[in-house]
Amino acid sequence: MDRMRRFATVIGILTAVLGSVPACVSDQVEDGADDGFPSGKADGGFDEGSPEALGVLSLVNDPSIAALELRSAAGITSRVATNIVTRRDGADGVPGTADDNNFDTLAELDAVPYVGPATLNALVECARDRGLVRGAAKIEVVFSPQPAAQSHNARIAQMIRDARFTVDIAMYSYSDAGINAAIADAVTRGVKVRFLFDTAREDKNQVDPAVRAATKSGRLEAMGVDVRYVNKILHHKFALVDGPRDDKARAATAKIVTGSANWSNSAATVFDENTLFIEGSAKLTASYQQEFDLLWKGSRDFVGPAPVQALSTANIDASQVPEEAGLAVLLTRLNFTPTGSDGTTWSANKDKLVVSDQFVAAINRAETSIHVGSGHLRLRPVAEALVARKQANPALDIKVYLDQQEFISASGDAFQRDRVETCIASATTPAAVRDCSYNNFLFSKALVDAGIDVRFKSYAYRWDHSYAPQMHSKYVIIDSKELLSGSYNLSMNAEHATFENALHASGPQFEPLLAAFEQNFTTMWNTSRAGTELAALREQIATASSIPLVFPSIALTYAEFDSLRALIRQHCPLADSTEYRSAPAAHRFCPRS
Repeated sequence: MDRMRRFATVIGILTAVLGSVPACVSDQVEDGADDGFPSGKADGGFDEGSPEALGVLSLVNDPSIAALELRSAAGITSRVATNIVTRRDGADGVPGTADDNNFDTLAELDAVPYVGPATLNALVECARDRGLVRGAAKIEVVFSPQPAAQSHNARIAQMIRDARFTVDIAMYSYSDAGINAAIADAVTRGVKVRFLFDTAREDKNQVDPAVRAATKSGRLEAMGVDVRYVNKILHHKFALVDGPRDDKARAATAKIVTGSANWSNSAATVFDENTLFIEGSAKLTASYQQEFDLLWKGSRDFVGPAPVQALSTANIDASQVPEEAGLAVLLTRLNFTPTGSDGTTWSANKDKLVVSDQFVAAINRAETSIHVGSGHLRLRPVAEALVARKQANPALDIKVYLDQQEFISASGDAFQRDRVETCIASATTPAAVRDCSYNNFLFSKALVDAGIDVRFKSYAYRWDHSYAPQMHSKYVIIDSKELLSGSYNLSMNAEHATFENALHASGPQFEPLLAAFEQNFTTMWNTSRAGTELAALREQIATASSIPLVFPSIALTYAEFDSLRALIRQHCPLADSTEYRSAPAAHRFCPRS
């Protein structure tokens, strides 16, 4: 069947059937028994996969809409409404059962007797009135930290509470009680929930039944959530609500959440994060649904009491929906191949750098500015691209804001450089040379040495997860016109050891989104730099009876942080002792000797 068949509207008939009452249309519409939809977009028609087509299919495939409601809402005759619903509900005449026969295309709807151009127009207008015909993608961002009630967690919980059909979650880490309650409520209401959960890789190792049942994965299974895991790190943080798992038409109406933030209290109220909420993009929905479907197919079951959920049946991908300019999803999965007898052993091709290549290409397009806000910068191609662009255009505004984990001393930098050179000197194959240069290298000092402005979110003499209010966002902004943001860390580990995603958005339609990210970057870049915060901190270190080794966050340059660390060592020689190194959480202050 030609999925790009076009169907024309008849404007005169449309005018006749539209009314002014609150229902979608007022008159009862019916076509001839064999009337077909005229083809030709130039004649005012609809492409398969267009927002109008997807909206109509979402309307007629809704199992909660009976013939009587469809007749009243769309203003079509009882015969037409009954014919549509009878076809949809299958032989048993009951919606939501195994023999349902949803409409996948307008062509299938066109084959229903007495459905023609007038009926199509009535259904389109009804779909519009119900918000099922979407225009440009709506993308909103929630930055962290936020009060809990305004956080990404609260909004995600509400999304799940609003779910009607399905929820598909691919998540590295979650612990939020509100989201947990929303998932439990969704399952109780009959919503089918599938959960790809990185934590399940560890939870599965619990052999004691009671301990296993008490794990996060075990508790999800007890709710009725089907939990699975993959054999690599699943670092995704996305979910689809009412996505096109089994109905392609839902690509137009699904809701997506993705970003840098895990679903935890720290990610909501402490860390610097960004979370994107997306509606009205069939392309992004299809991309994320396909990603979930392929990983679900290549996953392993966390055995528990929840009913096993099948693979998706719609098998959607982005090629089956209209192109949306300026939008793409970048996925590290494309560096991997599922292997093994059951296709659940994922193997990486280290010669592929699918996501890194796109970041480098964006950097090379920069004309005025590159702003990087990232927890890590350990990805050689990106670091080298930044240095090359600065060398080629010294006036280019390049600013890089990192978590303090990425700071490396001059001696540490010299050591890691020597390590790479030694590794390469002893390498005997091209693959070995590649692996030497792709190691866990910290590039912050290399950027500073190249004249690039770098600041660190600084909050402690020594990093420790127990108290670190991390800079955990992961985004790059090019010329205030192009955004790359998601779960993807700027590291080779992200490219070849974990499943990641990044949204790529560009174009004037996303100017408000880009402006929000630029404002967020400026805020982080100037953290606690408006007054005398650094001077006050240095004074406290130099004179207070209790020397702070953990302190309020402040954005510091390489030189400022290096000098601050030296001042702490001067007044607290114990800072580098074995005791303080091995238990940083127990030594947040140092007594003055």
